[in-house]
Amino acid sequence: MATAIPERAGISEAEWSARQQLAACYRVFDHLGWTELIFNHITLRVPGEEGAFLINPFGLHFSEVTASNLVKIDIDGNKLSDSPWGVNLAGFVQHAAFHRHLPDAHCVMHTHTTAGMAVACLEDGLSISNFYAGQVAGQIAYHDFEGITVRDDEAPRLIANLGDKRLMILRNHGLLSMGPTLPIAFLRLWALERACQIQAASAPMGRLREIPAEVLAVHQRDQAKLVRPGMPGEAEFNALVRLVDRKDRGWRD
Repeated sequence: MATAIPERAGISEAEWSARQQLAACYRVFDHLGWTELIFNHITLRVPGEEGAFLINPFGLHFSEVTASNLVKIDIDGNKLSDSPWGVNLAGFVQHAAFHRHLPDAHCVMHTHTTAGMAVACLEDGLSISNFYAGQVAGQIAYHDFEGITVRDDEAPRLIANLGDKRLMILRNHGLLSMGPTLPIAFLRLWALERACQIQAASAPMGRLREIPAEVLAVHQRDQAKLVRPGMPGEAEFNALVRLVDRKDRGWRD
């Protein structure tokens, strides 16, 4: 990540680095096709600033998000930076619930991908019948659909249903991921999305073959042997950042 700081009052080096990482993530989502017009959200806490986080400007496509046009708000939805853009109420209410109550929810991601929504519409949810489903088995919570997430009273139920999990399938709605770092939240979501894609592709072909419990335990145990450079998720995320950089470096500004 570049660390050059624009001449803007009130932006620390730590905040600018967070802005660039989050802007890169929006461009990665766009590259992967994880977009829904101007909707859906990725939020990231501002390092060193209690109760402050960054969110996409409501009205822009993910491909238009840059480090400087991200909106900085507090935990109550008040803008903390000068911006002509508003904030999607549904994004703020849902994400603020996790940022407010979970110290490790540094980054929260929400998508409406076709595969993710398709699995969210199934009575039984995710089938543990493919490689990636096996990776995330036991890590997924479910939350029943209550309509567009714009009411604060839904927050306690979101937190209660999440429990100690950090992946959630919002029934009839979509996918949710969070983590102590953006790359960890991303890698979790990527694995869940891939699991949903494979399930959606294989289910019409016939009966799904569930992974036996004893094999699942070995599969999850052996994940720890796949050591990559850097912190968890960084190698995978940075590889995609390099890819989007080759298309357009404008997100850095």
